[in-house]
Amino acid sequence: MSTTTSSVVPRSMPTGQRNVVRSNDSASLWNCTLSPGWTQDEVQVLRQALMKFGVGNWMKIIESESLPGKTIAQMNLQTQRMLGQQSTAEFNGLHIDTLRVGELNSLKQGKDVKRKNNCIVNTGGKLGREEVERRRIKHREMFEVEESVWRNIVLPRFDNPLVVLDRKRAELKALKAELDDVLTRLASAGDECAVAAGTKRARE
Repeated sequence: MSTTTSSVVPRSMPTGQRNVVRSNDSASLWNCTLSPGWTQDEVQVLRQALMKFGVGNWMKIIESESLPGKTIAQMNLQTQRMLGQQSTAEFNGLHIDTLRVGELNSLKQGKDVKRKNNCIVNTGGKLGREEVERRRIKHREMFEVEESVWRNIVLPRFDNPLVVLDRKRAELKALKAELDDVLTRLASAGDECAVAAGTKRARE
């Protein structure tokens, strides 16, 4: 998988070794909980896809064919775990490194901080539109990566498993037909040999 993550730096953070995102640095980041059916490699692909397309742009991720078989609900749930919080509306459309946000959320403490599955849950009322937008602007300033970086992220592309299955079935069907043809020819050759042998004995 080819990416340009070596230069991803949140805007509000000073440039330096600590804030450079690398493809192999997940061990030092927020150790998010895996949702059922997810692997660490798939989480890394989702991380890159969210940076490239923005949080919540699920259809673009699906169309990229970088995570075949994953549904919107599955991606949304795993994104919550990467962010370390259940509310994702305040990040919609932002090109961010979700694990950086999750790393900061994992450090939050206090009597008002409640967690479920390692994700901070909103214990108050539903956030209003203005509050969501205020937080979104703040998150953009703190976490969004440069456009020149996320535009150049290259995601892996895999064959759709259903298409692969159909192709394998077609190949198996062709092989079976070829085998049947060989068996038919062998049977025919065997019959011809038997007839020839009987004719020879009759002449003798």
